[in-house]
Amino acid sequence: MASSVPSSPLPAPPSASSVLGAAPVVPVVVVDDLADAVPLARALVAGGLPAIEVTLRTPVALDAIRAVADAVPDAVVGAGTVISPAQVADSVGAGARFLVSPGWTDGLLDAMKASGVPFLPGVSTTSEVVALLERGVREMKFFPAQAAGGTAYLKSLAGPLPQARFCPTGGIGPAVAPEYLALPNVLCVGGSWMLPPDAVAARDWARVESLAREAASLHRPAH
Repeated sequence: MASSVPSSPLPAPPSASSVLGAAPVVPVVVVDDLADAVPLARALVAGGLPAIEVTLRTPVALDAIRAVADAVPDAVVGAGTVISPAQVADSVGAGARFLVSPGWTDGLLDAMKASGVPFLPGVSTTSEVVALLERGVREMKFFPAQAAGGTAYLKSLAGPLPQARFCPTGGIGPAVAPEYLALPNVLCVGGSWMLPPDAVAARDWARVESLAREAASLHRPAH
């Protein structure tokens, strides 16, 4: 079931230097069947979640990014689980408008910086955050968020490292997402709870759209 695009204005795409802020929640998508990519993306966009991270975990991931980029102009499609410079090049070539990695190395960071699109390198320790700040990177993915210390850990970083901003991902659902968004150093969260496996398997895009709309209603409080 295809969903119509909402008439209300969509959030602006990320700028050349930022991934954070396009929406409070970034759906983390694993596409197993290429035929699902476009209707799934349309449902997410219709629900108010235009920034979509397609993870490079399946053989059809790059084709899925290409299909969404071509057929869903209101989507801001990006590539997730990027772990090599080759994947950076392949993802941008497929039409990815941002890049997300679970971790980083100097080579991967150099490739992401040179890609010309926004990126979020992954961190889970204070030392990794400091190393990225030293390299001029202030926006990061905190992964795996729940396993790596959750909101308590990020809250503890806000004092000594206030310049760092995070998109926590990993184990986050609708119950804890508001707790992350309430932190001053969190601008969005990543998750897949709006994409239940049974809904995707049944191609119940109306349900996906409804869950996306609920997720899009989450907002960061003013700090």
